[in-house]
Amino acid sequence: MIEKLREELFKLQDLKYRDFQAKLLPTVDKEKIIGVRSPELCKLAKKFFQDNDAENFLQDLPHKYFEENSIHTILICEMKNYSACLEEVKKFLPHLDNWGNCDSLIPKIFAKHTAELETEIKNWLASTSTFTVRFGILMLMKFYLDENFDKKYLKQVSEVQNKNYYVEMAAAWFFAEALIKQYDAAIIYLQEKLLSPSIHRKTIQKAVESRRISADKKIYLKSLR
Repeated sequence: MIEKLREELFKLQDLKYRDFQAKLLPTVDKEKIIGVRSPELCKLAKKFFQDNDAENFLQDLPHKYFEENSIHTILICEMKNYSACLEEVKKFLPHLDNWGNCDSLIPKIFAKHTAELETEIKNWLASTSTFTVRFGILMLMKFYLDENFDKKYLKQVSEVQNKNYYVEMAAAWFFAEALIKQYDAAIIYLQEKLLSPSIHRKTIQKAVESRRISADKKIYLKSLR
Protein backbone atom coordinates (compact mmCIF):
# COMPACT_ATOMS: atom_id res chain seq x y z
CA MET A 1 0.00 0.00 0.00
CA ILE A 2 2.75 2.47 0.92
CA GLU A 3 4.40 2.01 -2.48
CA LYS A 4 1.12 2.76 -4.23
CA LEU A 5 0.71 5.91 -2.14
CA ARG A 6 4.25 7.07 -2.93
CA GLU A 7 3.63 6.50 -6.60
CA GLU A 8 0.61 8.78 -6.40
CA LEU A 9 2.56 11.39 -4.43
CA PHE A 10 5.35 11.53 -6.99
CA LYS A 11 2.79 12.00 -9.77
CA LEU A 12 1.86 15.25 -7.99
CA GLN A 13 5.44 16.38 -7.46
CA ASP A 14 6.30 20.03 -8.08
CA LEU A 15 10.07 20.45 -7.87
CA LYS A 16 9.96 24.24 -7.54
CA TYR A 17 7.52 23.89 -4.68
CA ARG A 18 9.78 21.25 -3.11
CA ASP A 19 12.68 23.70 -3.17
CA PHE A 20 10.47 26.36 -1.62
CA GLN A 21 9.32 23.98 1.13
CA ALA A 22 12.88 22.87 1.86
CA LYS A 23 13.81 26.45 2.74
CA LEU A 24 10.86 26.69 5.13
CA LEU A 25 11.57 23.32 6.76
CA PRO A 26 15.26 23.37 7.69
CA THR A 27 14.89 20.46 10.12
CA VAL A 28 13.83 18.15 7.26
CA ASP A 29 16.30 16.63 4.79
CA LYS A 30 15.41 17.99 1.35
CA GLU A 31 15.51 14.46 -0.07
CA LYS A 32 12.60 13.59 2.22
CA ILE A 33 10.39 16.29 0.69
CA ILE A 34 8.55 15.31 -2.48
CA GLY A 35 6.95 18.68 -3.14
CA VAL A 36 3.15 18.31 -3.12
CA ARG A 37 0.85 21.20 -2.31
CA SER A 38 -1.56 20.90 0.62
CA PRO A 39 -4.83 20.92 -1.38
CA GLU A 40 -3.51 18.07 -3.51
CA LEU A 41 -2.48 16.14 -0.41
CA CYS A 42 -5.97 16.49 1.05
CA LYS A 43 -7.58 15.31 -2.17
CA LEU A 44 -5.20 12.36 -2.40
CA ALA A 45 -5.76 11.33 1.21
CA LYS A 46 -9.53 11.37 0.76
CA LYS A 47 -9.40 9.46 -2.50
CA PHE A 48 -6.65 6.97 -1.64
CA PHE A 49 -8.05 5.88 1.72
CA GLN A 50 -11.51 5.25 0.35
CA ASP A 51 -10.01 2.14 -1.19
CA ASN A 52 -7.14 1.43 1.20
CA ASP A 53 -6.72 0.71 4.89
CA ALA A 54 -5.97 3.91 6.79
CA GLU A 55 -5.36 1.98 10.02
CA ASN A 56 -2.45 0.06 8.52
CA PHE A 57 -0.94 3.26 7.17
CA LEU A 58 -1.13 4.89 10.62
CA GLN A 59 0.81 1.98 12.06
CA ASP A 60 3.53 2.21 9.41
CA LEU A 61 5.85 4.49 11.37
CA PRO A 62 8.24 6.11 10.83
CA HIS A 63 7.27 7.34 7.39
CA LYS A 64 9.93 8.16 4.83
CA TYR A 65 8.63 11.40 3.35
CA PHE A 66 7.33 14.69 4.72
CA GLU A 67 4.16 14.30 2.66
CA GLU A 68 3.46 10.90 4.18
CA ASN A 69 3.60 12.53 7.59
CA SER A 70 1.31 15.26 6.27
CA ILE A 71 -1.24 12.66 5.19
CA HIS A 72 -0.83 11.03 8.59
CA THR A 73 -1.88 14.30 10.26
CA ILE A 74 -4.86 14.63 7.92
CA LEU A 75 -6.10 11.16 8.89
CA ILE A 76 -5.65 11.79 12.62
CA CYS A 77 -7.39 15.15 12.46
CA GLU A 78 -10.51 13.54 10.97
CA MET A 79 -10.83 10.76 13.57
CA LYS A 80 -14.13 10.89 15.43
CA ASN A 81 -13.33 8.73 18.48
CA TYR A 82 -11.41 10.68 21.12
CA SER A 83 -9.62 7.74 22.76
CA ALA A 84 -8.51 6.28 19.43
CA CYS A 85 -7.43 9.69 18.19
CA LEU A 86 -5.41 10.41 21.31
CA GLU A 87 -3.70 7.04 21.02
CA GLU A 88 -2.68 7.80 17.44
CA VAL A 89 -1.43 11.26 18.42
CA LYS A 90 0.76 9.74 21.14
CA LYS A 91 2.22 7.24 18.67
CA PHE A 92 2.91 9.96 16.13
CA LEU A 93 4.40 12.70 18.32
CA PRO A 94 7.85 11.05 18.70
CA HIS A 95 8.18 11.13 14.91
CA LEU A 96 7.48 14.84 14.48
CA ASP A 97 10.62 16.60 13.26
CA ASN A 98 9.33 19.85 11.80
CA TRP A 99 6.93 22.71 12.50
CA GLY A 100 4.86 22.08 9.36
CA ASN A 101 3.56 18.67 10.37
CA CYS A 102 3.34 19.75 14.00
CA ASP A 103 1.21 22.81 13.31
CA SER A 104 -1.21 20.96 11.05
CA LEU A 105 -1.93 18.34 13.72
CA ILE A 106 -5.11 19.78 15.24
CA PRO A 107 -7.56 16.92 15.84
CA LYS A 108 -11.13 18.19 15.59
CA ILE A 109 -12.40 15.79 18.24
CA PHE A 110 -10.15 17.40 20.88
CA ALA A 111 -12.50 20.39 21.01
CA LYS A 112 -15.13 18.18 22.64
CA HIS A 113 -12.78 16.68 25.25
CA THR A 114 -10.81 19.60 26.67
CA ALA A 115 -11.22 18.44 30.28
CA GLU A 116 -9.63 15.05 29.59
CA LEU A 117 -6.99 16.59 27.37
CA GLU A 118 -5.53 18.83 30.09
CA THR A 119 -3.48 16.06 31.71
CA GLU A 120 -2.05 15.02 28.36
CA ILE A 121 -1.05 18.61 27.57
CA LYS A 122 0.82 18.93 30.87
CA ASN A 123 2.83 15.84 29.92
CA TRP A 124 3.57 17.21 26.46
CA LEU A 125 4.76 20.53 27.88
CA ALA A 126 7.19 18.64 30.12
CA SER A 127 8.60 16.54 27.28
CA THR A 128 12.23 16.76 26.18
CA SER A 129 11.12 16.54 22.53
CA THR A 130 10.98 19.95 20.84
CA PHE A 131 7.96 19.32 18.64
CA THR A 132 6.03 17.49 21.35
CA VAL A 133 6.36 20.60 23.52
CA ARG A 134 5.41 22.85 20.62
CA PHE A 135 2.37 20.65 19.99
CA GLY A 136 1.29 20.99 23.62
CA ILE A 137 1.55 24.77 23.46
CA LEU A 138 -0.46 24.88 20.24
CA MET A 139 -3.18 22.72 21.78
CA LEU A 140 -3.52 25.24 24.59
CA MET A 141 -3.62 28.06 22.06
CA LYS A 142 -6.25 26.34 19.91
CA PHE A 143 -8.61 25.03 22.55
CA TYR A 144 -8.09 27.00 25.78
CA LEU A 145 -8.01 30.72 24.98
CA ASP A 146 -11.75 31.16 24.43
CA GLU A 147 -14.60 29.71 26.51
CA ASN A 148 -12.24 27.25 28.22
CA PHE A 149 -9.79 29.94 29.30
CA ASP A 150 -8.13 29.94 32.70
CA LYS A 151 -5.14 32.05 33.79
CA LYS A 152 -3.32 28.86 34.72
CA TYR A 153 -2.70 28.11 31.04
CA LEU A 154 -0.67 31.30 30.68
CA LYS A 155 1.42 30.22 33.65
CA GLN A 156 1.95 26.74 32.24
CA VAL A 157 3.34 28.08 28.97
CA SER A 158 5.48 30.68 30.73
CA GLU A 159 7.09 27.92 32.80
CA VAL A 160 8.07 25.69 29.86
CA GLN A 161 11.79 25.00 30.20
CA ASN A 162 12.61 24.07 26.61
CA LYS A 163 14.55 26.94 24.98
CA ASN A 164 14.51 25.60 21.43
CA TYR A 165 13.67 28.18 18.76
CA TYR A 166 10.54 26.33 17.64
CA VAL A 167 9.25 26.08 21.19
CA GLU A 168 9.90 29.74 21.92
CA MET A 169 8.19 30.80 18.70
CA ALA A 170 5.16 28.73 19.68
CA ALA A 171 5.13 30.33 23.13
CA ALA A 172 5.30 33.80 21.59
CA TRP A 173 2.49 32.89 19.20
CA PHE A 174 0.44 31.63 22.16
CA PHE A 175 0.93 34.84 24.15
CA ALA A 176 0.21 37.01 21.11
CA GLU A 177 -3.08 35.14 20.67
CA ALA A 178 -3.74 35.51 24.39
CA LEU A 179 -3.28 39.27 24.04
CA ILE A 180 -5.97 39.23 21.36
CA LYS A 181 -8.43 37.04 23.24
CA GLN A 182 -7.58 37.53 26.94
CA TYR A 183 -5.74 40.86 27.00
CA ASP A 184 -6.11 41.77 30.68
CA ALA A 185 -4.71 38.43 31.84
CA ALA A 186 -1.95 38.21 29.22
CA ILE A 187 -0.59 41.75 29.39
CA ILE A 188 0.62 41.14 32.94
CA TYR A 189 3.23 38.73 31.60
CA LEU A 190 4.76 41.56 29.57
CA GLN A 191 4.33 44.29 32.17
CA GLU A 192 6.02 42.22 34.86
CA LYS A 193 8.52 40.59 32.47
CA LEU A 194 7.49 37.08 33.39
CA LEU A 195 8.65 35.64 30.07
CA SER A 196 12.18 35.02 28.85
CA PRO A 197 13.63 38.03 27.00
CA SER A 198 13.39 36.29 23.62
CA ILE A 199 9.76 35.19 24.08
CA HIS A 200 8.92 38.67 25.44
CA ARG A 201 10.30 40.32 22.30
CA LYS A 202 8.74 37.84 19.90
CA THR A 203 5.35 38.12 21.61
CA ILE A 204 5.31 41.88 21.19
CA GLN A 205 6.48 41.59 17.59
CA LYS A 206 3.72 39.14 16.70
CA ALA A 207 1.10 41.17 18.55
CA VAL A 208 1.91 44.48 16.88
CA GLU A 209 1.84 42.77 13.48
CA SER A 210 -1.68 41.49 14.12
CA ARG A 211 -4.72 43.18 12.61
CA ARG A 212 -6.78 41.99 15.56
CA ILE A 213 -5.13 44.30 18.10
CA SER A 214 -6.12 47.97 18.29
CA ALA A 215 -3.73 50.78 17.40
CA ASP A 216 -3.75 52.08 20.98
CA LYS A 217 -2.79 48.69 22.37
CA LYS A 218 -0.01 48.36 19.79
CA ILE A 219 1.48 51.67 20.91
CA TYR A 220 1.43 50.47 24.50
CA LEU A 221 2.91 47.08 23.61
CA LYS A 222 5.79 48.79 21.79
CA SER A 223 6.56 50.72 24.97
CA LEU A 224 7.06 47.39 26.77
CA ARG A 225 9.82 46.19 24.47
